[in-house]
Amino acid sequence: MFVSLRWRIVIPYIVVIVLTTGGLTLYLAGAVRQARLADLEAHLLTDARLLAEQVRPYLSGAMESDAALLQRAATTWAAVSGERVTLIMSQGTVLAESSADLGQLDNHLYRAEVQQALRQDAGVAIRFSDTLQQEVMYAAVAVRDEGALRGFVRTALPFAQIQSDVRQLCRTMGSAGAVIAVLASLLAFYIAARTIRPVEQLTAVVTRVASGDLSARLLPTTHDEVGRLTRAFNAMADQLRDQMTILTEEREQLAAVLDTMADGVMITDPMGQVLLSNGAARQILQAETLPPTGTFAQAAHNHELIALWERCLETGAEQMATVETLLHRNFLQVIMTPLLTLAPPRVLIILQDLTQVRRLETVRRDFISNISHELRTPLASLALVVETLRDGALEDLPAARRFLSHMENELGVLTQMVEELLELSRIESGKMQLEARPTAIAPLVQTPLERLAPQAERKGVTLTVSLAEDLPHVYADVPRMHQVLGNLIHNAIKFTPTGGAVTVFAQVQEPGWVTVSVMDTGSGIPAADVPRIFERFYKVDRARSEGGAGLGLAIAKHIVQGHGGRIWVESTEGVGSTFSLTLRMARQKN
Repeated sequence: MFVSLRWRIVIPYIVVIVLTTGGLTLYLAGAVRQARLADLEAHLLTDARLLAEQVRPYLSGAMESDAALLQRAATTWAAVSGERVTLIMSQGTVLAESSADLGQLDNHLYRAEVQQALRQDAGVAIRFSDTLQQEVMYAAVAVRDEGALRGFVRTALPFAQIQSDVRQLCRTMGSAGAVIAVLASLLAFYIAARTIRPVEQLTAVVTRVASGDLSARLLPTTHDEVGRLTRAFNAMADQLRDQMTILTEEREQLAAVLDTMADGVMITDPMGQVLLSNGAARQILQAETLPPTGTFAQAAHNHELIALWERCLETGAEQMATVETLLHRNFLQVIMTPLLTLAPPRVLIILQDLTQVRRLETVRRDFISNISHELRTPLASLALVVETLRDGALEDLPAARRFLSHMENELGVLTQMVEELLELSRIESGKMQLEARPTAIAPLVQTPLERLAPQAERKGVTLTVSLAEDLPHVYADVPRMHQVLGNLIHNAIKFTPTGGAVTVFAQVQEPGWVTVSVMDTGSGIPAADVPRIFERFYKVDRARSEGGAGLGLAIAKHIVQGHGGRIWVESTEGVGSTFSLTLRMARQKN
């Protein structure tokens, strides 16, 4: 209940009003009681003095003989005034009593009021009366005649009337206090409601702002503290909205930068929990379980990266290293920077994937090695022939002709190699112009098959073609595709032993594309060599003795890609290989 501001306003109001009303009632009851006692005391003394003047002659003479007269006087006065009247001799003997039998009364000389009247001529006392069996106020005056004490006149009234008046006053004041308390409570509720309503409205608006509605505002209706608070809140909400807008734009810009970066970015806390990571970091580490549940150790899966991260935290210095991840065979340039200005300190991790760079370096190195190897043999052969001719073989006409024929063959090899390199260079530089047009699959396959059939026959390899009649036409540059398929069929025949078979077939495997495949039963390709089989000058070890520059498959790959398709190989060592390529479908034959 006291959590509510309304009750914290209303209840103190009610408590103060009740306490005030109760205190006022008690105070007024006491004041009225004292006033009533004073009035009663004065009234009784006045009546006693009046009666004393009337009975003085009788008390001054033979008082015992006039007892009957005095008794009548006391009784008559009591009937008129409603008071108890007692006439007492100077020795304390009761001469007359309006409310009791004289025989039952003892000496009254030592009554408190009588003693006080004896000393001061008037006395008042309140005490319990054994005769009336209730509290009574007594007032006594001394009756003197020429200075001599003749007796006492005492009047009395029951105290119950005063108590009744006081109780009636308390009831009246209590009823009035209750009414006032109820009215005051209603007023307190009204005041609290008027006071709380702007606060409740402001609370509702604050709740909306806290839930994300930064457009929520409250119209100030007063110029008091609540109105100033409302205007201050509206100003704060405007500033908050502007700051949130700026922060949101900056965050979106930062997120866009991080998402488009090629480098991986991660931030971790001292416990290794990943607080931030971009898509490049997840892709480089191939970790899809990053924030909010991932840790750097779970994402890295590499002891070198973890050790580098720990060293960065321990030393508080930037760490840089090149790491090869054995799990994914990636080469990473890693830069770890401690962010010591943050509390707690954090670590910024930059991951640069150098795998492609390393691969290109490997390709460049292999290219230099391969072309050196390919050029060394014909050049050495030419040098040997020239030396032989210079040493005298030129005079031997048959030998000279034989050496010249050998030189011609080596020059042909060099010329073919140079032409293939130039062609590959033109293809890679985008200078190759393809004239693709709709054509059937059969002409693309039959021409290279017919050209290579004698070679297959000499080696004892069976050539088979399997083409469905309803194959759709494809877009293709016919001479270029003859070159690609001729290379694939030639390689298949070359690496298929006698008695083997080479099969060419085509089918629709993907919507909109026709797949042409060349399958052989040859020696196959080792699994380690399959990913690099389409690199220039790359040769499987056992293919090096078969001749050729190792550029045919690289050229075939670029030609197929120039058509928008793709080329791949599936091979099992000792079983055979299947080279496949895709061409875009031109139209569906009915």
